[in-house]
Amino acid sequence: MEQEDSEGRDTGLVVVGLEHANGSVYLEPVGYDEPLWQVGLELDDGDHIMPPYVLASLAAELVVAGNLCTFLQWKSLEWDRNSGRHETP
Repeated sequence: MEQEDSEGRDTGLVVVGLEHANGSVYLEPVGYDEPLWQVGLELDDGDHIMPPYVLASLAAELVVAGNLCTFLQWKSLEWDRNSGRHETP
């Protein structure tokens, strides 16, 4: 999967493939040199009919992706604070 922007910079894109649905979760910074992260969810078109245990398993996968995104944002904020590139107001 392409992880560089049009200028050749690494965007920090992380893709988590879902095991209990046809699709992926994309984790990425809000913008280049931004410490905040966002999540995109891409599922195949159409309805998804599943038994409750599969839905619970899918929910668990999404929790893991959310926790990973939170961790990456925390690490980015920590790096940003320690970089000395921004003045504290």
